Amino acid sequence: MSNLILQAPSLDASAIEKIAAIVGADGVQELGPTVIRMLGADPSTQAEIKPICEQAKLDFAFIEPIHYLRDVKLLAMDMDSTLITIECIDEIAAAVGRKAEVAAITEAAMRGEITDFAESLTRRVALLEGVPEAALQQVYDQRLQLNVGAKQLVQTATENGIRTLLVSGGFTFFTERLKQQLGIDEAYSNTLEIKNGKLTGRVEGAIVGAQTKADHVARLATELGATKEQIVAVGDGANDLPMLAQAHYSVAYRAKPVVQAQANYALNYSALDSIWNWFRF
Repeated sequence: MSNLILQAPSLDASAIEKIAAIVGADGVQELGPTVIRMLGADPSTQAEIKPICEQAKLDFAFIEPIHYLRDVKLLAMDMDSTLITIECIDEIAAAVGRKAEVAAITEAAMRGEITDFAESLTRRVALLEGVPEAALQQVYDQRLQLNVGAKQLVQTATENGIRTLLVSGGFTFFTERLKQQLGIDEAYSNTLEIKNGKLTGRVEGAIVGAQTKADHVARLATELGATKEQIVAVGDGANDLPMLAQAHYSVAYRAKPVVQAQANYALNYSALDSIWNWFRF
């Protein structure tokens, strides 16, 4: 048997009652106004409760074995549409009137329809040729916003000695600023080539793609002596799948269907920091 954690910005009492009966819960505990824990829940009922949760806009997670927050050693995060609300490359493209064209490629890549991420990034970055360097700062200042709970997600990790890693197929201009802003331990992404104050349409050095993201998680896991059960990884697109595979607590955050299907857990309604409610005992 497992513990079942139910979370939502607003809990549906009737849905919770139905779910408790289906999973055969031994007890129901309120962990807060937006979190319920059901003890002794049967995980084989997942397919049965899923449509109820979707209708009531409840995030659910069967947690077994039980781990405590002190057991977690690594938090790995994607940036675009995970830690932040936007896809930075799409917003940069808006500066030259190419947002729709770039966004279409981004969406296809994140859905897994374009399997070669490096190729898709190269195509999109080429469309940024001539964008003024100042446009990057404008995106950061005017368009970039943290997703709800992002700051608290990182803060709780830091307070509990959990190493934090931001690894992105996006760009260092943004990851480095977020690293400093949030106090993230390590950040890796791609560097846009800039000459004479304008983007050249090229990336400097090797492209940080799906495998590179996974490699950084594996490297830190070895360095920290962390098992998969001690790693939390959060992402939303197909490019995150190899990274998510490194973690038992692989989290599809507002994710594309291909990621929802392969991650062990999903957050579709709750804030990012609600992940830590899985470790409250």
